This record gives sequence, structure tokens and C-alpha cells, in this order.
Amino acid sequence: MEKIIIFGTSQLASLAHFYFEHDSPHEVVAFTLDKDYITDDQFLGLPVIAFDEIEKHFPPSEFKMFLPISFKQMSYLRREKYEEAKLKGYECVSYVSTKATTWPDLTVGENCFIFEDNTIQPFVTIGNNCVLWSGNHIGHHSTIQDHVFITSQVVISGCCTIEEHSFFGVNATVRDETVIGKASLIGMGAIITKDTPPYSIWLGAKSVMKEGKSIDIDSISHKTKG
Repeated sequence: MEKIIIFGTSQLASLAHFYFEHDSPHEVVAFTLDKDYITDDQFLGLPVIAFDEIEKHFPPSEFKMFLPISFKQMSYLRREKYEEAKLKGYECVSYVSTKATTWPDLTVGENCFIFEDNTIQPFVTIGNNCVLWSGNHIGHHSTIQDHVFITSQVVISGCCTIEEHSFFGVNATVRDETVIGKASLIGMGAIITKDTPPYSIWLGAKSVMKEGKSIDIDSISHKTKG
């Protein structure tokens, strides 16, 4: 059983603690946080240690780290802390839910948080420091680069490339063989049918009623009466 330290005392940190406790071979032994943000010396019954001196109490030769930080600033804040942990010498573990559908060839980098009910098809590669919330579909032969945040019920079709720091809102959809450019913000409900430029913003598609009926009502009525 590997012993790990979780960064933060937020809701994400408490979720990470819960998942690791109930669905992993890892043991959470402490939390860490930037010194100026520490308000208590314990969280969930475990010690909270200042990040700038964490290696003095829990050396990287004996302990590993997990940093479940939000998507704020397009995940650049999460990247900064992840890289600081690496500079301190820590190996960062990943969590992949046993309730996710995966295949043996799946490649996942460090510090990834992959929740339940994700369907990840064969030949998928996921980079470092990514978050896939619950209920997504990741199509075959797709590549998700580093520092990507995917919320829930997102469909990424086959053979897509998701470049680093991209963000996907709930229910976004990406067609097959599409490249999502670096740090693209794909809003809730957006439908992406073409490659996106780096740092672009795509807001949800509005439904427009088309003229005509989905089916010939008279023919249905006639068949029913007959």
C-alpha cells in the first residue's frame, strides 16, 4: 500500500480522500496546502502541513502526492502546483475509478483524476494532470494531452486530439478526427464539428426549430384507425 499526501483542503480534496480510501490501494496520510491558506492543523482527521516544508515531514523517497486542483485559470494553477511537487521530488499518483470502463492498453499519465462511469475506448492515451469527471465517452484512438479538464457527460468521438489546458463543459460534443487547440474553452452543450484554434472559446449551440413535422401525423392516425 503506497502512502500519499493530498494537496488542498477543498471539496475536491475531500472527494479525492474518499475515492482513495474506498477504491484504491493507496493510504492517505496527510494533506498539504500553501502556508498562507492554512486555517487548521487537521483536515478529515489527518495533519495539514505547509507545502513549502512538506518534504521535511513526508520525504518524497517514502511518500507520493496527489494534487486535485480545480480548472481555474484553464488549469494553469493546477499545472503550477503539479510542477512544484515534481521539483520537490515527488511522484504523483493517478486515480482511475474501478467503476470506469477501460481496456488494458489504456495509457494514463501522472496526477490524473478519472471518476466513475467514464467509458474510455481502446487505443486512448491520457497525459499528465488531467481530470475526467463522471460519465464521459472518450472515443478510440483519441489523445488527451496534459492539464485537460473534462466535466461530465462529454462525448469526444474517435481519433480526436485534445491539446493541453483545454476545458470541456457539461454535455459538450466533439465529432471524430477533430483537433481541439491548446487551451480551448468548450462551453456547456457546445457541438464541435471542426478543429478549434488555440485559446478559442466555444459557447453552447442553440436549438433552432426547423419547419415541418418529425413524422406525418395523418399517416400515423390512418394506420392506428386501420
